[in-house]
Amino acid sequence: MRLLGILSSPEATARFVVTAFFAIAFLQSALDKIVDREGNLGWLTGHFKDSPLASRVPLLLTLITFLELAAGGLCALAVLVTDFSRGGWTIAAVGVSLSALALLALFFGQRLAKDYAGAAVLAAYLAVAAVGLALF
Repeated sequence: MRLLGILSSPEATARFVVTAFFAIAFLQSALDKIVDREGNLGWLTGHFKDSPLASRVPLLLTLITFLELAAGGLCALAVLVTDFSRGGWTIAAVGVSLSALALLALFFGQRLAKDYAGAAVLAAYLAVAAVGLALF
């Protein structure tokens, strides 16, 4: 029955796909940051060494990890419990909104680090979030 709700319209299917996309992306990213915190911290410290964020990398890694975990967790919960054809998309909308905030934070960091190629990749993810939010 739930599958019928997800596939009830192109809009419902798109809401589901965007929400599932961010559940996968941010749960994997957050879990990687938790499991390999030292590796991520080492890489990020080098990546931001010449930026204004250099002294704040450990704190920012913790904050972005929590933001990604919240975004991915809410999106995953929505994928499991939401019928995307009706008005009960609040969990999904909040999850995708947090995903957009996480992407903006990551984009800001990439720009400050002068990693323009990395920032460009994030812009594509942000476009997916913007389209997803427009569907809610």
